[in-house]
Amino acid sequence: MTRPVDSRLQSVKEWRLNLYLSEHDPETTARIVLDTGDNVVETCAEARRNPYDSAVPEIGDELAAGRALIALGRELLRNAVGDIKAMGAPEATPPAPLWSPRE
Repeated sequence: MTRPVDSRLQSVKEWRLNLYLSEHDPETTARIVLDTGDNVVETCAEARRNPYDSAVPEIGDELAAGRALIALGRELLRNAVGDIKAMGAPEATPPAPLWSPRE
């Protein structure tokens, strides 16, 4: 199948993300540094092992890294909203909730 040639120039950006894990049993800390070329965004998160659980470092790594990635995503969304407001765009109507809270 032949596809039409897109006349727009393709743009590829590379963002560098470094994830640092620090383990001091029973705590694991994850620090993420995202370099977009224009900005640097940094987030941190922790995981703490219950003293009654077996020591499995991979679980602490996964929890701390996952939490730091979620925090990074939220920070990027907040930055985007700030940039949109700075451009003078009108406020968007928040979407309707997917479910109603129980009464």
